[in-house]
Amino acid sequence: MEVQDQSSMGRWDGLGSRDACSRAETMENICQDVMRKVEAIGPIMALAPVSPVLGNPPNSDLNDVLAHLLMLSKRCPFKDVRDRCIQLLHDIQDLGIRIPRPLGNGPSSFIPEKEILQVSKVDTRTQEIFEDAFAALRRLDNISLIMGFHPQYLESFLRTQHYLLQMDGPLPLHYRHYIGIMAAARHQCSYLVNLHVNDFLQVGGDPKWLNGLSEAPQKLQQLGELNKILAHRPWLITKEHIECFLKAEEHSWSLAELIHAVVLLTHYHSLSSFTFGCGIMPEINCDGGHTFRPPSLSQYCVCDIANGNSHANHHDDLLGNQEMCGEVEVLMERMKHLQECRDDEEASQEEMATRFEREKTESMLVVTAEDEECVPSRDISRHFEDTSYGYQDFARRGEQVPTFRAQDYSWEDHGFSLVNRLYPDVGQMLDEKFQMAYNLTYNTMATHKDVDTSMLRRAIWNYIHCMFGIRYDDYDYGEINQLLDRSFKIYIKTMVCSPEKTTKRMYESFWRQFQHSEKVHVNLLLMEARMQAELLYALRAITRYMT
Repeated sequence: MEVQDQSSMGRWDGLGSRDACSRAETMENICQDVMRKVEAIGPIMALAPVSPVLGNPPNSDLNDVLAHLLMLSKRCPFKDVRDRCIQLLHDIQDLGIRIPRPLGNGPSSFIPEKEILQVSKVDTRTQEIFEDAFAALRRLDNISLIMGFHPQYLESFLRTQHYLLQMDGPLPLHYRHYIGIMAAARHQCSYLVNLHVNDFLQVGGDPKWLNGLSEAPQKLQQLGELNKILAHRPWLITKEHIECFLKAEEHSWSLAELIHAVVLLTHYHSLSSFTFGCGIMPEINCDGGHTFRPPSLSQYCVCDIANGNSHANHHDDLLGNQEMCGEVEVLMERMKHLQECRDDEEASQEEMATRFEREKTESMLVVTAEDEECVPSRDISRHFEDTSYGYQDFARRGEQVPTFRAQDYSWEDHGFSLVNRLYPDVGQMLDEKFQMAYNLTYNTMATHKDVDTSMLRRAIWNYIHCMFGIRYDDYDYGEINQLLDRSFKIYIKTMVCSPEKTTKRMYESFWRQFQHSEKVHVNLLLMEARMQAELLYALRAITRYMT
């Protein structure tokens, strides 16, 4: 993983400026600094044998810089910076220094690179969003590129995440990134862990904490239990759990700090789901994102960086259209039929309750994954305790956990105001993000236009909440089985409950006629529904403690 010290990274900050002169001046200083490093080494590296295991030349400091330049050449939203980085890498290669090349086919292993927004080919609004993200984080990460299918949502997501991580708030900056590491680690999401390890160090975090949770302050270690339950079985959270934080003698939390921590934990649990659900690849400048090996006997051409030809795209849809033909039409016909049934008759409250219980029970029969148990690596597992603790169905072996009735405690009527009172503005931002994902529509389904998709979006959202034991009295859960087929349910349950087990086959097996942008929209719905479900259980426990 690329880790650069803060002073080193400070030299790159000017590349995020909207002023072209500032970017040019920063880039010139970087070029001079890099060329000094190169000249100090000379052309020996090109002749030196490359380790078959590591594949890197011996000078790691220069390697990190070159990897960062490679990332900028592909991901910087400013064309002048991209062009200058490509030229600089070309000049370095001409001096006999081996330069890195990207691994993989773009930001996602599930979505062909040619179908993802290219940084160089976006509309004005998306360009501005990308520039803002780059200025704030010094990067435009793969998650943002995939969310770029839906710029309205991306803007809301980035604004919320920026506020949680970088603006004034109850928790210090390094605590925030460490909590992000803890939360992502629970789902073995090395992509997010690596990003926040870098961010943690750059805001002055103590490197010793990265040796394991036991090296972190007691106050953060206390979060381990809450992190574990929230991630896997949030319905088990009680006011007694909350009391442990607020009444600890030596390392107690304030309510505001706890709300901040809970929002961060739920944010990164759900973002781990999105990361796995979209097959997000490592960042170009991180481990697994680049290599120093030549692609063949011929020398690697720098022009490939600009053209995105670092790898040929071998992904083709082998299923053909015959098997999939009519899938969308059948779904649309079911939606129409359900709407007509709604208009003709309304089920009784008793029948609605029965249908919820039936759907909840059936959701337990959906198997999350075909493969065997995932074993977290030591790099990831050191950031959390009790590695054997994972998702279990809401009610197992006859155990009955009371249904969470949304009419008794809802986000709109209860959770929103609690968050906004204790962590001003965040409740509003979360609410906008939830609404954006839930209401987002282009009135299309695959190739069909002018389609009302609200029934389908509500079925997806409510199915996830049903898996978490949350019931809406005004919803007919019989609609779920009509609209969501088994392969889709398997994908949903795996991505939401055990995201580390999500596979490309699962992604490809549902909605095969739909566009990738529509599947990404589904993943946004899954992510936000999951986050809200976790939040509801945690906020209800906090409310019960307070009353």
